[in-house]
Amino acid sequence: MAEITLTNVSKRYADGTIAVDNVNLDIADGEFVILVGPSGCGKSTLLRMIVGLEDISGGELTIGGKEVNNLAPRDRNLAMVFQNYALYPHLSVRENIAFPLRMAKVSESEVTQRVDEAARVLELGELLERKPGALSGGQRQRVAMGRAIVREPEAFLFDEPLSNLDAKLRGQMRTEIARLQKRFGTTTVYVTHDQTEAMTLGDRVAVLRKGVLQQVGTPRELYNSPVNLFVAGFIGSPSMNFLPATLTGHRLRLPIGEVDLPSELTAGLPAEGRERSVIAGIRPEHFEDVSLIGEEARHGTTFSATIDVIEWMGSELYAYFPVRGADQGHQAGMAELARELDQEGVRSDTDESQVVARLDPTSQVRESVEAQLWLDVRRIHLFDPETGENLTLPPGDPLGAGHRNGDGDAHQGVSGPDSQTGQGDPLQKHDDAYGAPGSTGSAATGEHDPSGETEPPRSGGAHRA
Repeated sequence: MAEITLTNVSKRYADGTIAVDNVNLDIADGEFVILVGPSGCGKSTLLRMIVGLEDISGGELTIGGKEVNNLAPRDRNLAMVFQNYALYPHLSVRENIAFPLRMAKVSESEVTQRVDEAARVLELGELLERKPGALSGGQRQRVAMGRAIVREPEAFLFDEPLSNLDAKLRGQMRTEIARLQKRFGTTTVYVTHDQTEAMTLGDRVAVLRKGVLQQVGTPRELYNSPVNLFVAGFIGSPSMNFLPATLTGHRLRLPIGEVDLPSELTAGLPAEGRERSVIAGIRPEHFEDVSLIGEEARHGTTFSATIDVIEWMGSELYAYFPVRGADQGHQAGMAELARELDQEGVRSDTDESQVVARLDPTSQVRESVEAQLWLDVRRIHLFDPETGENLTLPPGDPLGAGHRNGDGDAHQGVSGPDSQTGQGDPLQKHDDAYGAPGSTGSAATGEHDPSGETEPPRSGGAHRA
């Protein structure tokens, strides 16, 4: 096991595209850290830089206190699990798991002992003689994890390993990965675009946007205290509602009415009473059916809304309703943010915003009928419409513990250059690092010889961050 430290790490491709921009991150020994963000944010590129499949354009990467910028992947002693499993179709489960050990010339008795132990932990004992083609997606992913485990690496690296699985199987495998990480206590870096995985698996989560690190913190910290509009909109399902608002002192005017904010929300704002435009962020669960509110009612405000759509899920109920009052500038900005977050439902050509409320499933609200709803004003976030900064956070490190800039101070970045497709041959070191094929296609196209003498298959071309 080992700690991983990234100091001012950047990746710039030959065409000038910046995929990763000045990232500073400390990952403790034994910690489970998630790299999360929408497609193209640079998370996979950053992971591949850690393992050595992408060259580092700038900055320093250390593993276990040792600078590894110029070390080959095989010399970093890291194990990576890929989205496409990367199994040899012509080898049995046993031989797929044993492959990196045979490449390393480990004794046969040690190979047998490690493979049997990994199979026991992963419940693969009855499948050891099967070929990958006879396995389910979840079983193939467990085989790929077994191949990583037997290497006894300094750290595990996962690159969207559950993306190819159905929803039920993803839930099962999330639990499996969490259990294994706790069992082995190995430093783990896990890339995903799925915030459910990010919120349930990691000790800490690092949110990336266009190659720039936005915030690092526990799932609870990111959910309750997002540093900016991007993090607030990305973390949480359904997403946070954003409404145009006007703040005068402690008085907030929303499209659904006016409320007096508690002093702790406005403590960090200028004391003058001048009016200023803000964006109000409200989580769906901070609404409720008025008829179901008890003593909590004194901490909020009530308003009327005509429900457009109801989604009753059994354990919860989602109510969607429109609110008017947004100008074209606000709607255009929200639509742009929604596109970046791969979300739908924000229109830039009207003055309406769609709001979703998560209500108690016993609520009797109905579609196309006006309902009386309640809003908890203690949970409102206020954002600067120009910078996206969360104005309701107390002073302190805006990005969370474990993030530094080059001087050891908090880094304020909330924007950055776009991370787009870069050219090159990023997979050329793949097999050298893991003893695993770069493709799940036919072995006839090229394969490893256990002796290590056969040239591994190559895969080049563009890489998407």
